[in-house]
Amino acid sequence: MDLDVVNMFVIAGGTLAIPILAFVASFLLWPSALIKIYYWYWRRALGMQVRYVQQEDYQFCYSFRGRPGHKPTILMLHGFSAHKDMWLSLVKFLPKNLHLVCVDMPGHEGTTRSSLDDLSIDGQAKRIHQFVECLKLNKKPFHLIGTSMGGNVAGVYAAYYPSDICSLTLVCPAGLQYSTDNQFIRRLRELQDSATLEKIPLIPSTPEEMSEMLQLCSYVRFKVPQQILQGLVDVRIPHNDFYRKLFLEIINEKSRYSLHQNMDKIKAPTQVIWGKQDQVIDVSGADTLAKAISNCQVDLLENCGHSVVMERPRKTAKLIVDFLASVHNTDNNKKLD
Repeated sequence: MDLDVVNMFVIAGGTLAIPILAFVASFLLWPSALIKIYYWYWRRALGMQVRYVQQEDYQFCYSFRGRPGHKPTILMLHGFSAHKDMWLSLVKFLPKNLHLVCVDMPGHEGTTRSSLDDLSIDGQAKRIHQFVECLKLNKKPFHLIGTSMGGNVAGVYAAYYPSDICSLTLVCPAGLQYSTDNQFIRRLRELQDSATLEKIPLIPSTPEEMSEMLQLCSYVRFKVPQQILQGLVDVRIPHNDFYRKLFLEIINEKSRYSLHQNMDKIKAPTQVIWGKQDQVIDVSGADTLAKAISNCQVDLLENCGHSVVMERPRKTAKLIVDFLASVHNTDNNKKLD
């Protein structure tokens, strides 16, 4: 073999070795940094841009793709202790001609965290309305999506500000009242009674607790390496005191049944998507919503738990796009009549 060719392979091998070694070192030593890089890369690949907007002394962080057009903007509200990037798996399967906005909920990620903030569902809905006003998203009615805690907030938002939205998607939303508690809720009540709320299942502080939370929230059993579990925990631990405060706020009497108390005020066409094997919030809530909201479509997903967006992103995206198309076409037909 020619010496120049050998030298080329040596140089190329050395060049490749540097990023490979850096990756391995990050994976083993700083998995939380690797997770942040992963989200940055995924946002970039999907064309999602991060921006900040101020409302007086309050800052909202959000990501977006596209521009407002003749189709409604889609605003997405994430769940408890998550962030705007949880929607990326769904964004991947949504058409690129849609204007998408994913906001960090109050106190989460890049949005202001204040000890004076009202973290109740009512308070969060009002904060999101401030965000909507800042970006003038309600210049034309938009489609609102919320999951879990974000679904509770989205439903209350739809009841409070009906002229802002043209349609609504609730993905396994919290905030409903049930005649009987599921196993997860019974466990929470036991923790409350025993005053041991330091061990809330949705606030992990070790890789083992993180693994248990993933199993609780997902029907699909993801095989997550120990280093990644550690990274996920490392990212969350600095925020666990806030998560604990928020959790206690949203399960108290003021917020626990907020969606239930406001669901009959929702007038927008509504879509409910729920995993049939949801262990966190019982799927029977879908029937409760369907009976209370006059124009409501229910889509139940087989072999799917609470983390619908992560477990079934392609299917969820298709359901949302089809729902929007049906609502949009109906509105167009009414205009022609």
